[in-house]
Amino acid sequence: MDGPNPSTWEVFKSVMASFFGVQKEEIRQRDFTHGKPSQFIIIGLVLTIAFIVIIYYLVKLILYLSLGT
Repeated sequence: MDGPNPSTWEVFKSVMASFFGVQKEEIRQRDFTHGKPSQFIIIGLVLTIAFIVIIYYLVKLILYLSLGT
């Protein structure tokens, strides 16, 4: 941790950890005490949209390959 305020990369890692439901207590405390909520919300929304788009196109690819259309 590079000081009290988490960097964008650290926020990204925290959001990714929350997607999997794992987080160190020390990092969680840092996020809640020094993190800006807007950073977590924006990165969380971007990652959620990216996840949905990836799943959508993955399903389309699998259907295309299995049905041959």
